Amino acid sequence: MTTRVALVGASGKLGTIIGDVISHLDGFELGAVLGSNSAMDELDGADLVIDATTPASSVEIVRAATDRGINLLVATSGWSADRIAQVRPAIDDAGTGALFVPNFSMGSVLGTALAALAAPFFGSVEIIEAHQHTKIDSPSGTAVRTAELIAAARAEQGPVDAPHVDQRARGQQVASVPVHSLRRPGVIAKQEVILSGPGESLSIVHDTVQSAAAYAPGIRLALPYARDLRGVVVGLENVIDLGIRPRA
Repeated sequence: MTTRVALVGASGKLGTIIGDVISHLDGFELGAVLGSNSAMDELDGADLVIDATTPASSVEIVRAATDRGINLLVATSGWSADRIAQVRPAIDDAGTGALFVPNFSMGSVLGTALAALAAPFFGSVEIIEAHQHTKIDSPSGTAVRTAELIAAARAEQGPVDAPHVDQRARGQQVASVPVHSLRRPGVIAKQEVILSGPGESLSIVHDTVQSAAAYAPGIRLALPYARDLRGVVVGLENVIDLGIRPRA
């Protein structure tokens, strides 16, 4: 049986990659290709809705798919834990599923998991993330997810040590972790988590150098998982077994 996909945001950078993966994936076909301003009734008849739009458009798409009883793969950045909590009850009530993926890169997911694994052992943690200058939102969804998992992993130790965060130059606090966002040409996506303790520091760096090659394997794994899902799942690390178990 073929899964009919409605892809919203198909003309964007990530949407183009997702569309190409679907075109080469057995058992899936693009049934509808939508833009951010398309009528939501174009979702009708889909077996799976993929949202690859913008933070401003994403909530409406999630609600429209949920109202229609269609499962979701949300690839749009900007979905914090608090924001997901606002739509979770409707998804649960509808009996559908939604997979929120801040980053499809295996390396990025592994880097985030390693940071969460290390976080209880270091009092100071900060994140520096860089994306191309055309990225609308900051901090990135990956940085937000990383900070939230770091905070969860440090539940027993408490918030990270982040002095002078009242100063704007100290970045934005996400779950107590200072996040510094760079937006500049010549970069695709890069994140560095710097963990510091007495007499030492640990840096975990992930650098995306070719987005289509980096994201395609994760997209291929996420598609059937999202199609069959019930309830809300966040992060590709819950789709695959990384072989490590952060305290989250």
